[in-house]
Amino acid sequence: MRRSLTLPTLIVYGLLFIGPTSPMGTFGVLDARSHGAIGLVFIIATLAVAFTAWSYARMSRAVPLAGSVFAYASAGLGRRPGFIAGWMLGLDYLFMPSMMSLILGIAAHHLVPSVPAWVFTAAGIVLMTGLNLAGIRTTTTVSFIILGVEIVMLAVFVVAAVVVLATHGPQRGWLSPLTGVGPFDPAGVIGAVSIAVLSFLGFDGIASFAEETTGSSRQVSRALVVCLVLAGALFVVQTYLAALLSPRTPGYLAAHQGEQGTDFYQLLDSQIGTWLGTTVTVVKAIGPVFSAMVAQAAASRLMYGMARDGALPRPLARIDRRTRTPRNAVLVTAVLTLSISVSAAIRPDGLDLLSSLVTVGALVGFLFLHAAVIGYFVCGRRTSHRTAHIVIPVIGGLIIATVLALAAHPALVVAGIWLAIGLAALAVRERTAG
Repeated sequence: MRRSLTLPTLIVYGLLFIGPTSPMGTFGVLDARSHGAIGLVFIIATLAVAFTAWSYARMSRAVPLAGSVFAYASAGLGRRPGFIAGWMLGLDYLFMPSMMSLILGIAAHHLVPSVPAWVFTAAGIVLMTGLNLAGIRTTTTVSFIILGVEIVMLAVFVVAAVVVLATHGPQRGWLSPLTGVGPFDPAGVIGAVSIAVLSFLGFDGIASFAEETTGSSRQVSRALVVCLVLAGALFVVQTYLAALLSPRTPGYLAAHQGEQGTDFYQLLDSQIGTWLGTTVTVVKAIGPVFSAMVAQAAASRLMYGMARDGALPRPLARIDRRTRTPRNAVLVTAVLTLSISVSAAIRPDGLDLLSSLVTVGALVGFLFLHAAVIGYFVCGRRTSHRTAHIVIPVIGGLIIATVLALAAHPALVVAGIWLAIGLAALAVRERTAG
């Protein structure tokens, strides 16, 4: 592959994959559940995800390969667990671009009701596939532009919010985003953290570009840590200011669940102005396709890494001579994404189902990641700091297992079916090889 990704580029990819404004969509839900302590929720969520980031950083240095968790689990646990880890992470890497494309389709359909959502969804996939086939340099350029637009929009919100607060004062107490409105509710905060953790899904996609960096294996680990810190800071700042501006109490939002999803945008309209609310809506309608572009690129690298190791058909490991991208893997990813997203677009619950599937796939992959750290460094006797390589992954694994246990039942069922298919494919592969 072409080694052209610098440290800033990897950070941009991670932030674009996560989405620096992703808490806007879940603000009302988290504000209601945490009784107003949403700033504290994201501080705790950032610290919780840090355990997973640490495990990624350790493994990305030791195994700097494009297969991400597949490569890490193979090195730390063996080829069979590695295959299952990669297979389950495929739920995340395939359903993430599908979900992002569907979000684009829904938003665009809202703006142009005469065109079905699935048409916009399909058009978005065609666009992002073309950009990914054009090569990593083209993808990088577009990513910088789109992330720049989102950061500028977020900066405008922060400045406008500060001006309003300085002029008219807050709707709630200055410390309420950290302490809550009314009596502090630890259970509500922990419940909200389990949801907020999902806002960070995607930062791990950086690891899939390990063979396209311009520096050492440490470049990916640094990007992972920096990306997490920046995302956490952006999340805390925007939710803290939004909580201070919110004219509706957490109690009101809890009693009116139908208004939770649009609470942030209504807050912008009423407290700052419709000009910002409209701008945010437009950017949120366009941005997902480029987040999907990065997600599709990460999915194709996962396929490439697994195919090169013999876990998937060999043609998926071929590299285009001109663009130095895994062309076949990109095309297969595009076909699968198109099928999944268009099918979801014609279902009334399509977005909820896809978001749940993304969650389960990523979380299972994270469990394998933490186990791989212990297997590679402790069982493999590759470190003198055995305690750290046991305690940190165990804590990280417990956090992920807790969040996974709270996942929607239908998503767990689909994940179980996906796992069964993976086990059958593994058995067929081993029987053929034997």
